[in-house]
Amino acid sequence: MGIVNASEMIAQAHAQGYAVAHFNTNNLEWTQAILRAAESQKAPVIIAASMGAIKYMGGTKMVADMVRDLVESMAITVPVAIHLDHGNLEMAYQAMNDGFTSVMFDGSDLPFEENLRETKALVAKAAELGVSVEAEVGSIGGVEDGIVGLGEIADKQQVVEMANTGIDMLAAGIGNIHGAYPEDFAGLDLGALTEFEAATRHEMPFVLHGASGLPEDEIQTAITLGVAKININSQLQWAFHNALREFIVTDRDLEGTNYDPRKLLRSGVDAAQQAAEEMIQMLGSANKAQVTLTKA
Repeated sequence: MGIVNASEMIAQAHAQGYAVAHFNTNNLEWTQAILRAAESQKAPVIIAASMGAIKYMGGTKMVADMVRDLVESMAITVPVAIHLDHGNLEMAYQAMNDGFTSVMFDGSDLPFEENLRETKALVAKAAELGVSVEAEVGSIGGVEDGIVGLGEIADKQQVVEMANTGIDMLAAGIGNIHGAYPEDFAGLDLGALTEFEAATRHEMPFVLHGASGLPEDEIQTAITLGVAKININSQLQWAFHNALREFIVTDRDLEGTNYDPRKLLRSGVDAAQQAAEEMIQMLGSANKAQVTLTKA
């Protein structure tokens, strides 16, 4: 299928009661692992990059070109969206112009009226370019590229107003956070999510950020309440780190030419791929790749 925007895969997931996996990438090997996982599971996938990762990898054009080239060279048959995660306004426009097919404008740190106004303008431009748009109200807890969130619960009226801008998906804070959840975490505010879904007439696909480490039953319930895109980053990082650490502390890196980065990183990359495959299965998007999509 190749490169597409995220609108139709998200709409189908929302209609059929599963969620599309959004995986953050950090480099070429990470991107390969995600693509292999999606291909093996015959699942649509969203490959995302944060502003920090984009800077690390060399810019928006570099990231977009890398994903496109890998999709072609690896003969990937499932739909793949190239997504900007938690972008500011400048980065959102740059990403659209440089080949990203989906963008998240995170204006949650702005006054709401400004967030709303800028999102409307971005949606209009994105429509011209065939790019899908995600917005945010009620900040997600933790730190993401300098934007600090306290795990807020979004305001229901703001959720409705933002949903009416023409966005394709909405990240609405329900107490979720990026990274590891504290031991005393009380759980997602699924009551708030229920209210958001009803207030938007069950028509808006919601996005759950910070899914790494959440109990499976909580994620599954969120999907039944309108979540159609789930972001995973830390889960793959933990899998990668644990496998690579085990490889090194057992001195396997000292065997033969295992110092070669292609060999040194393999255990971590394989573990990240396995973690991605397991998440795809849990979200119900395995074998959901066959859908009519507009190529981007």
